[in-house]
Amino acid sequence: MLIRSEMIIAMFESLLQSSYFALFLIVALGFILGKINFKGISLDVSAVIFIALLFGHFGVIIPKELGNFGLVLFIFTIGIQSGPGFFGSFKSKGKVLILITLLIVGSASLTGVFLKYMLNIRTDEIVGLIAGALTSTPGLAAAIDATQSSSASISYGIAYPFGVIGVILFVKLLPKMLGIDLKVEEKRLERMQKEKYPSLQTATFRITNLGVVGKSLIQLQIRTMTGAVVSRIRHGENTELPSPQSILHKDDLVKAVGNELALEQLGLLLGERITEDLPLAQSYELRLLLITNKELIGKSLGNLNLQGNFHSTVTRVRRSGIDLSPTPDLVLKFGDKLTVVGHKDSLTELSKLVGNDEKRLSDTDFFPIAMGIVLGVIFGKINISFSDSFHFSPGLTGGVLIVALILSALGKTGPIIWSMSGSANQLLRQLGLLLFLAEVGTSAGTNLVATFQESGWMLFGVGFAITLVPMIMAVLIGYFICKISIFDLMGTITGGMTSTPGLAAADSMTGLDIPSVAYATVYPIAMVFLIIFIQLIAAFL
Repeated sequence: MLIRSEMIIAMFESLLQSSYFALFLIVALGFILGKINFKGISLDVSAVIFIALLFGHFGVIIPKELGNFGLVLFIFTIGIQSGPGFFGSFKSKGKVLILITLLIVGSASLTGVFLKYMLNIRTDEIVGLIAGALTSTPGLAAAIDATQSSSASISYGIAYPFGVIGVILFVKLLPKMLGIDLKVEEKRLERMQKEKYPSLQTATFRITNLGVVGKSLIQLQIRTMTGAVVSRIRHGENTELPSPQSILHKDDLVKAVGNELALEQLGLLLGERITEDLPLAQSYELRLLLITNKELIGKSLGNLNLQGNFHSTVTRVRRSGIDLSPTPDLVLKFGDKLTVVGHKDSLTELSKLVGNDEKRLSDTDFFPIAMGIVLGVIFGKINISFSDSFHFSPGLTGGVLIVALILSALGKTGPIIWSMSGSANQLLRQLGLLLFLAEVGTSAGTNLVATFQESGWMLFGVGFAITLVPMIMAVLIGYFICKISIFDLMGTITGGMTSTPGLAAADSMTGLDIPSVAYATVYPIAMVFLIIFIQLIAAFL
């Protein structure tokens, strides 16, 4: 019996030497741990890193190449998803988020400097602790370059484990600490989104305002004046699709699409609002058409001239779950769903033009993914020198993120569409994240206990403070003074702390992409300023 037990242990130890077996065992156990719910708190996917730390302590290693592979997949999919909202977020909330980011990096640096003098810590050790507490590999590179000391990397290794774990736990506990129900907050933000993009409705009007009788739609400029779209007009017994030259007569019935405010304004212009519907003639119908033709991506709705070319009218455009008013200057995106009214034959031809291929929408084109990552890795290698003492390189994470944001915002370059379906994005993001967390955890766990025994707990305590103080400051200023949402706050904290595992924790807590957009907004800024602060501390202290 004893021999059999020894054989099983030996076989298991042999299997753990296989990085693939160890990787998926860590992932499986991580998911089991992540499902455990304690007083409403669960670790979800971020539990993988805790299992990985334990495995790393016992000598199991996941190759660095697998971790980097996972990192670029995770960061690229975040950038591709966040790109369209990134620039809008930067314009609307950029100043506040950047201010909080500077507060995070600045307070981390000041905490390190204060404890350096209070505890008589060497400069090379403190810059390593700052880089480790903020889990910044570019920061470590700057610290080593500025001090020319291996002590910086040792200090980095001491502070790094809590830099990873601390941000995850802080983000997970933050809603409880602030007394916020994330589901309730999600619904509140969704209501605000609907108020920003009011739902579109239909209404029918009888022409009773004599001021519009005898005038054409182009003369009245109804879309410009009210924001509503006329979809049908009935003259007597005949219901027809409108054209810019359609003339309005007294007692004509007009059906239009728009938000409630637009319809109210249209009623003031045309006359009485009635409950009667205007059914289409048998030769006309309403269809939902998907934009999957690459040639149309980036073109405005007005460029298509659907009324002139197909005698059809677009009454609404649905994008990412939001109904948009079909204005002529609306730029089309891959996957937009058009609600179109027109003649059956015309709609068949229009369907061919726009693509309307659901399979193509769900298929994953790997060329943009591969090419985007290649460009990101190359960009990350660029070394920008501002002087002999200060130079900056985006690094792997920064390079891939910045390129993905730019490509996603562009949407299309020639025949290449820089996007992917939601399901493909989610799958690749989850796969990349699991690889990254497993590698980071086993790497951090390898020398965790030995490092503490050799270097003592003082440096670990300093790293603990440098990690914790900036996050507390971000909550005090960001949430209580600047009044940003909990989701923006989580994304800003993880981005300001340059913590990809922290973002993973935030991402698993909500179905909204707000944390990812906030992270993408502030991460490059945090990375640059951390390098600057580390180099200033090394140069002058």
